[in-house]
Amino acid sequence: MENVVLIIHLLLALGLIGVVLLQRSEGGGLGMGGGGGAVSGRSAATALGKMTWILAICFIITSISLTIIAAEKSAGSSVIDRLSANPPALNQDSAPGLPAGEDLLPPGSGTDAPLVPSAD
Repeated sequence: MENVVLIIHLLLALGLIGVVLLQRSEGGGLGMGGGGGAVSGRSAATALGKMTWILAICFIITSISLTIIAAEKSAGSSVIDRLSANPPALNQDSAPGLPAGEDLLPPGSGTDAPLVPSAD
C-alpha cells in the first residue's frame, strides 16, 4: 500500500512540476511586465490553473496519507525499544582487527623494550 501511494505521489509531483512550467508567466513577482492593461486582483481561471489546483490538492492528500502510513508502521516501537538492555561488551584482550601488543614490537625485542626510541 505504501509503495502504491508513493508512486502516485511521485507521479503527482512530476505532473505538478510540468503543469507549473507550462503556465504563462504573468509577471509581478520580479517586476516583469506580463501584459493586460487593467490591473485586477484575480486572474481568469484557465485550464492549466485548474489542473494545478487539482494536482496540488492530490499531492497534499498523498503527502498526508504517507505520513499516516509511516506513523502506523512505527507505532509501538521507538529507538529506545530497539536498543538492548545489555549491549555486548567488547573483550579488551583481543579487539577484532587489531594485532596483539607483542606483534607491534620489533623482532628480537622482548616485552622489556622501551616505549620511546633511544637517542643513539
